Amino acid sequence: MTLLNAPAYNERKERTIKATIIGSGLLVALIIIIGVGGFLVGHGWFFSNLPAEHRVSTFFDALEANNYDKAFGIYTNDADWKQHPDQHKDYGIDRFTEDWTKDSPADGPIISHHVDISKTDGTGNFGSGIIVAVRVNSAKTQNKKLFMYYVRKDGTLTWPAFHQLEY
Repeated sequence: MTLLNAPAYNERKERTIKATIIGSGLLVALIIIIGVGGFLVGHGWFFSNLPAEHRVSTFFDALEANNYDKAFGIYTNDADWKQHPDQHKDYGIDRFTEDWTKDSPADGPIISHHVDISKTDGTGNFGSGIIVAVRVNSAKTQNKKLFMYYVRKDGTLTWPAFHQLEY
């Protein structure tokens, strides 16, 4: 093929190629913004910690409503725990209710909460999990800061080994 035999200019094909290149660039930029943005605002890469944050928030909603049965089910990731209470004899509902009422880490009943931030922890005592920082208001203290640990392998909640630290 010589220069004199070159194919005719196809404007539609050129626009399609140009739109594909621009669209691909925008898609890559959007993926980078979402991925890094989730990390920068404290919700994990690609906002992957949001389900754990929602679970912790639901747990505190149940505590605020004094629905300790539901909160215990969320804490142990066992909504049907009443069907087999013997599986929870080491840490039962009575002890759980006591821990979240008179021995509450918020120094009183939990009347409101806000999930602040979460970080993925791959080196915890329970394996890979997510540490969720929660700010709670109780009758005695304002803006008490708590940490909850979401265990990925079984979906339970617990205290991180360093729960007494402030953030």
